[in-house]
Amino acid sequence: MTIKPVVRIAERKLIVKNRTILTGVPDNLITTSGSTSGPVEGVFIGAAFDEENSRHVLPIGALRDVRFLACFRFKLWWMAQKMGDRGSEIPLETQFLLVETKEGSHIESDDGNEDNQIVYTVFLPLIEGSFRACLQGNANDELELCLESGDYDTKASSFSHSLFVHAGTDPFGTITEAIRAVKLHLKTFRQRHEKKLPGIVDYFGWCTWDAFYQEVTQEGVEAGLESLAKGGTPPKFVIIDDGWQSVGGDDHSSNDENEKKQQPLMRLTGIKENEKFQKKEDPKTGIKNIVDIAKTEHGLKHVYVWHAITGYWGGVRPGIKEMEEYESLMKYPMLSKGVVENEPTWKTDVMAVQGLGLVNPKNVYKFYNELHSYLASAGIDGVKVDVQCILETLGAGLGGRVELTRQYHQALDGSVARNFPDNGCIACMSHNTDALYCSKQTAIVRASDDFYPRDPTSHTIHVAAVAYNSVFLGEIMQPDWDMFHSLHPAAEYHGSARAISGGPIYVSDAPGKHNFMLLKKLVLPDGSILRARLPGRPTRDCLFSDPARDRVSLLKIWNMNKYTGVLGVYNCQGAAWNKTERKNTFHETTSDAITGQIRGRDVHLIAEAATEPNWTGDCAIYCHRTGELITLPYNAAMPVSLKVLEHEIFTVTPIKVLSPGFSFAPLGLVNMFNAGGAIEGLKYVVEGGAKLTEIDDGYGGDQRAENCSNELVGKVSMEVKGCGKFGAYASAKPRRCTVDSNEVEFEYDSNSGLVTFCLEKLPDEDKKVHFVDVAL
Repeated sequence: MTIKPVVRIAERKLIVKNRTILTGVPDNLITTSGSTSGPVEGVFIGAAFDEENSRHVLPIGALRDVRFLACFRFKLWWMAQKMGDRGSEIPLETQFLLVETKEGSHIESDDGNEDNQIVYTVFLPLIEGSFRACLQGNANDELELCLESGDYDTKASSFSHSLFVHAGTDPFGTITEAIRAVKLHLKTFRQRHEKKLPGIVDYFGWCTWDAFYQEVTQEGVEAGLESLAKGGTPPKFVIIDDGWQSVGGDDHSSNDENEKKQQPLMRLTGIKENEKFQKKEDPKTGIKNIVDIAKTEHGLKHVYVWHAITGYWGGVRPGIKEMEEYESLMKYPMLSKGVVENEPTWKTDVMAVQGLGLVNPKNVYKFYNELHSYLASAGIDGVKVDVQCILETLGAGLGGRVELTRQYHQALDGSVARNFPDNGCIACMSHNTDALYCSKQTAIVRASDDFYPRDPTSHTIHVAAVAYNSVFLGEIMQPDWDMFHSLHPAAEYHGSARAISGGPIYVSDAPGKHNFMLLKKLVLPDGSILRARLPGRPTRDCLFSDPARDRVSLLKIWNMNKYTGVLGVYNCQGAAWNKTERKNTFHETTSDAITGQIRGRDVHLIAEAATEPNWTGDCAIYCHRTGELITLPYNAAMPVSLKVLEHEIFTVTPIKVLSPGFSFAPLGLVNMFNAGGAIEGLKYVVEGGAKLTEIDDGYGGDQRAENCSNELVGKVSMEVKGCGKFGAYASAKPRRCTVDSNEVEFEYDSNSGLVTFCLEKLPDEDKKVHFVDVAL
């Protein structure tokens, strides 16, 4: 018997687990088994062309009768999601494609048989040599592979590993396996779980950008830190965004009419701070002054500053004596056809018209190291490195986009590793695979276009984009869902999403403009947060529905804590990227609420939170907004109705049965969005009283029992971080609850089984957690 590969090409078809995905596959495709890159049965695809060129486009087969999720670049800098069911709907600049076959069921079969299950196929366009690949659709529903070097003189005609295709029945596991196979093949990047996450991810922070933009000053930084701490939510990190550097415009006057209409593009003129960040009495102290104030007077643990990957927006200004050693030369961006079609405004963009001063790639490590070592000597802990995708446009004459990006990122990685031991680096405006597939060091990546406080179309779009982009980005780095304003009409919408993102949580409030009631759902009194363990991503049943455009779908986002799951539900309808107008626009939507359903298994890995291998699948589900607690049997559903810009957060915990009629499930700090993130330890002990006589043979799981004997049925021991209102589900009223060996008063709702009591203060510093026991 011949065992057929999971992914194969036969009879001009791409066949995945005996299901046809593409038809009309051309003869000039080259395929290589993925098994050479590890234990994954995928296939690498390339093609042979008749002549060498710097750009090739090849149809690789027609795609119909499927559902897909595409992550594509709608701007040079950023990806967004697009769903559809045929090849013609796949956008230009697609960098990640997940396809669902229509045959099959979402439900796993008991015997492990995959024949009747839905199959998920992931397409990953790659880097090969000096070329970068992406996908796009054409009018004939064909999926096209586009290969570009970004340099007319960098040409090739033969490719063997430009696209990787892999398939499986678990979408999230299949994606992880595919990225791992690509990593083993390319050997140029590492996956998220292999990288050191910087300390900022576990603390609340503040960024100066939306508070001050480029007008930021030392005094403004201090005012912002003081203002947030006064309300009981002290930031422990700050990002001093654009506005601290020494920059200037060009000296010459231009004859270019487009340039005359524009403000001059600023360029870096020195690696040290500008006079706004120099102490008047002692200018030589420099930026160290505000860093010392932040750390000694305001208790900050981490201070980051912003810079562009080219130094500044306009690069490093040529002809400056102090910067001569970096050999900066003027370069003018040359954009790929796909980017220009998706973002036509680039033709008159200030960077395209006025150009950038690009540091010689041979000197870029020296540039980064001197910049970063100066910052590190001032106490700076990390950098937010912005404008990263600009490198792909500057590769002409330098070996192309891939080569230039590789040189810059190797230099950046080396400098960060040398100067910032906590791996202090955030990648921003960096959504091209040129950069993603050479990321060995950077562990945090901004997940989407900016939070725009004054753009009402942006808020639903933002939450949808960060979730769907995280499906891809989250395999390589921890996505950062961006800053937000705590005092804003959409503040709760944004804030709750950040709480379940798994990434850093920080605001960009102006001093004095805060909503502390909201912030205290995110931040503990010591400035720490309850961070979920993974990147937040859409639930399996939301991967291919379009919650921004289809007028019927809610977006559900799942994440995991140690012993609980968390599920966020959002109505994101009403606005999206408009393919015709090439910008975000409102579109018609119903004003009525949309109704969807949630299940315990929506939290994809919820079984990992169970403390026993034979868990039944029953969950306790706590609703953050209403404070209601329900129990859901395995695969049972609960309706949720939300209007546009409304949301709900649910804590989902596996129910442990200690004895018939005696069940328990911890919830955590129920006034926090991610309540279950507080539970650091959980242990169940079954006692002698588990043999009950009060329950007859007809006992049903929803009935409340009572322990009338003198013996305990069981004890639940928990380690809990933070302070506030602690909640749990108990099917029977507890005998007692103790916190750090002291018995505490508790409330018990016999209808829902909700147990609550108060953790009045933070744990002692030497303990880090409260030791909580519930006796049943």
